[in-house]
Amino acid sequence: MISAAKRREILFLGIFALMCLILMLLPTGFDRAIYFNAMGSKAKVVSTNDSMMHHSGILYIGEQLCTVNILSGPHSGETYEAINMLSGKLEFDKVFVEGDVAWVLLEQDERGDVIFSTMVDHYRITKEIQLIALFALVLILFSGLTGIRTIFSFVFAILAIWKILIPFALKGYEPIVIALVVGNLLTIVTLLLVAGCTQKAFAAILGSVFCSLLTCVLAVFFTRYLDVHGSVMQWSESLLYAGYMHLDLTKIFQAAVYLSCCGAILDLAIDISAALDEVKKAKPDVTFQALVKSGITIGRSVVGSQTTTLLLAYIGSYLTVMMVYMAQGTPMMSIFNSKSVASEILHTFVGCSGLVLVSPLTSLVCGWIYTYDKQKIKLPSRKKTALSFEEN
Repeated sequence: MISAAKRREILFLGIFALMCLILMLLPTGFDRAIYFNAMGSKAKVVSTNDSMMHHSGILYIGEQLCTVNILSGPHSGETYEAINMLSGKLEFDKVFVEGDVAWVLLEQDERGDVIFSTMVDHYRITKEIQLIALFALVLILFSGLTGIRTIFSFVFAILAIWKILIPFALKGYEPIVIALVVGNLLTIVTLLLVAGCTQKAFAAILGSVFCSLLTCVLAVFFTRYLDVHGSVMQWSESLLYAGYMHLDLTKIFQAAVYLSCCGAILDLAIDISAALDEVKKAKPDVTFQALVKSGITIGRSVVGSQTTTLLLAYIGSYLTVMMVYMAQGTPMMSIFNSKSVASEILHTFVGCSGLVLVSPLTSLVCGWIYTYDKQKIKLPSRKKTALSFEEN
C-alpha cells in the first residue's frame, strides 16, 4: 500500500515531468535549417591525406582530406572523401587521424546524391551521454529520491533556458525581464523539487526572489556606471552580423550578470532557510528576533566561502586572458582599466554583493514565516488578559 506522502511525491514529480515534456515539445521559432540541401552524419575516418597541410609554428593551415565511412542516416555504409579546412586557429581547427569518429556535413543534389562533404568536428555525443549518465547514477546512488528530483531540476533548467530565455531574447524582448522571469521560475522549481512543498522552501524562494531583484538593479546600475558595453561577451558581435542588429548587447550582458549568480543565490537561501528550520524544530518557542540573529550569524560563516567560490569560478573562465596580460608585461593600471577586465570585475562583485544580501533578507523572511503562528496566538491572549483585568 502506497502511503499518502509517497502518492504526493509521485504526483509532484509527475507534474514536473509533464512540464519538462511541454517545454521539450515547445517550438522555439528558430528551427530553420542553415543548409537546406545538406545533412549531418556520423562517420568513421578510414584514412587521411595530409599533403596539403602546412605547419606554421604550432598551427596548421591549408586543408586535410579524409576518407570517411558514413555510420548514420540514409547514406550509412557509403564512403566519401571529406575536406577539413584549417584556418590557423587552435580554438576552431581540428586534425583527424585514422580511426577517429567524426561529424560530417554531406551536401546533396536534387536527387539526394552526395556531391560534397565537409568535416565538422570530432563526434562527442556518445561520450557526453556517458558522462551525464555517470553523473546521474552517482547522484541517485548518493541522494536517492532527492537525486531524482535534482535531475528533474537540471532538465527543467536546460529546457527553460533553451526554449524560453534564448528565443525570447532573440525576438527582442527586454533581456533583464526575461532573465528575471526564467531565473525566478528556475529558483521556484529547483527549491520545490529539492525541499518539497515546505516552509523552508517557500522562505528560500521569497529570499531568493528579493535578492534577484536587488542583484538586477545592481547589474544595471554598475554596467552604466563602469561604462561597460555588452560586446565584451564572446560571440556577441557574430550575433549582430547574423541579422540581429536590433538586439541591445549591453542589456543582454546585464541579464547574464544576474543569471550567472542566480544559482549561488538560491543555494545560499536554502542553506539559511534549512538551518533556521532546524533551529525552530529544536526550540519551538524561539522568537522572531532570535531567528533573524541566528540566520545572519549563519550567513556570516557561509557567505565568505560562497563569494570565494563565485570568484574562483569567474577567474577560472578568464584565466588565459590574465596569463596573456602578465606574459606581455601589461601594467596593472592598464589591465584593470580595460573593458574586458572591468566586465569581469563587475560580474564578480555584483554577484558577490547579491550573495551578501541573501543572508539578511532570507533570515527576515524565515523569521516572519517560522514565528507567524506564534504571533497569531499571542494577540488573542493579550486581549483576553485585558478583558480579565477590566472585569476585576
